[in-house]
Amino acid sequence: MERTSGAGIQAYYAESAERLARVYESISFESVHEALLDLLPDAPARVLDVGAGTGRDAAALAGRGFSVDAVEPVAELRRLAARLHSDAGVTWREGALPDLHGVQGPYDVVLLSAVWMHLTPEDRPIAMQRLAGLLVPGGTLLITLRRGEPPVDRRMFDIPPEEVAGHGAEVGLTLLRIVDEGADRLGREAVRWNSVALRKEQG
Repeated sequence: MERTSGAGIQAYYAESAERLARVYESISFESVHEALLDLLPDAPARVLDVGAGTGRDAAALAGRGFSVDAVEPVAELRRLAARLHSDAGVTWREGALPDLHGVQGPYDVVLLSAVWMHLTPEDRPIAMQRLAGLLVPGGTLLITLRRGEPPVDRRMFDIPPEEVAGHGAEVGLTLLRIVDEGADRLGREAVRWNSVALRKEQG
């Protein structure tokens, strides 16, 4: 079974790392996740950024006082993130969904920004169970979804937020919020975004 760490996806992000850094780092964490910021706990708290890419979000969360582990399967992106944010105090780790081998919870927040849409239908429930297991009781899972016709240069799916919420419910996560983010912040006319916030039940 092909994983998010499969050759096709990794090759695209490895070859595009420098270009993607210029794009991703041009937009602030606060701008991208504005509709979810009020769901962050008080610092210090433990945060896992899955598919951390160039490290923008991980570094911003660390700057807010959180203890941050950033997991990224593409070596070129991990090295780039560590260089761009060398003073952020983030722990950079190799790993990929659905398994996230070697990642140890629990975390107060798990963030997946523009990651979930790469998962196959078969991997999504497995990944959701793994993520739920990494959360503390009362912990929050934040997922952003790219919507619209998927590009042809890498594996991607147009996944509705209701599906994400359904997988979450199956593993004991309660839906807090679905946000229609509207227009793409990079100006791509065919792309829009949803955000989904889920919370692990207490006790």
